[in-house]
Amino acid sequence: MKLAVKIAIAVVVVALIVGGVIYFWLEKESKGVCLAPAEAMVTKVIDGDTVVVEGGEHVRLLGIDADEAGSACYQRAKTRLEELVLNQEVRLEKDVRDVDQYDRCLRYIFLDDENINLKLVKEGLALARFYQPDVKYQEEIALAEKEAISQEIGCKWSKEEFGEPKQEDEENKTEFQWSNLVTSKLGYDVVEACQAGQYRDREIIVQGRVTDAYHHSESNTVFLNFEKAYPNQCFTGVIFSSDLSKFVQHPEDYYLNKTVRIMGEVKEYQGRPEIILEDPLQIEVGR
Repeated sequence: MKLAVKIAIAVVVVALIVGGVIYFWLEKESKGVCLAPAEAMVTKVIDGDTVVVEGGEHVRLLGIDADEAGSACYQRAKTRLEELVLNQEVRLEKDVRDVDQYDRCLRYIFLDDENINLKLVKEGLALARFYQPDVKYQEEIALAEKEAISQEIGCKWSKEEFGEPKQEDEENKTEFQWSNLVTSKLGYDVVEACQAGQYRDREIIVQGRVTDAYHHSESNTVFLNFEKAYPNQCFTGVIFSSDLSKFVQHPEDYYLNKTVRIMGEVKEYQGRPEIILEDPLQIEVGR
């Protein structure tokens, strides 16, 4: 009888332990909690804006955006970040949100009190990229990007050093000709697609290449994604069903792989900037 009681107690204890572990992981999954401590060792660098720290948590650097694998500055940004933080004890500073939609920790990384996110932008290896409500260092990082552009620093901006095209002012963009969506006619700033997130709730002209486009059959809505494929797009132009008949047939095919300009008010949806296209006059293909 005593043996049976002991077995029963052991079964209950094991069940409670297993249940506790399952509950813990379910809670993490459902709430999207970052388990990385405030100070941690960087064990791996994924790319120029994502690292892994001890314990296995992925950390996405806030306020910046570096090239994905296969893009021009991917390797340079990744290598530089490895030089700076790999196998180093860093401080992880939170802004407002804890994790992103992929459950990556959202943090600013500091090494010996130096903001590494800011440093990558200063060195022309990453773009400034901010989304509300995480804007703690927006002023400093945006200023660093402006200086990097003006001084043609790093892989993103130095044509001479790396043999890559730099971002230019609208007046100097000679690769494409624009007839309608120009500052001189409309008074709006022309902004590169990957910078559009910094102009939330403002009317601007966004320029970039449509690298991914699709027609959602259920909602009869067309999405034009700029510079990178969904879900990593820099910016999206959206044509809803109610306005689709005003545009060219199959706009998802017509605009794909073309450099275009879109005019309108920048809104944010699921952390990404977008402009709603209600009229064909809002979009122009570069010639």
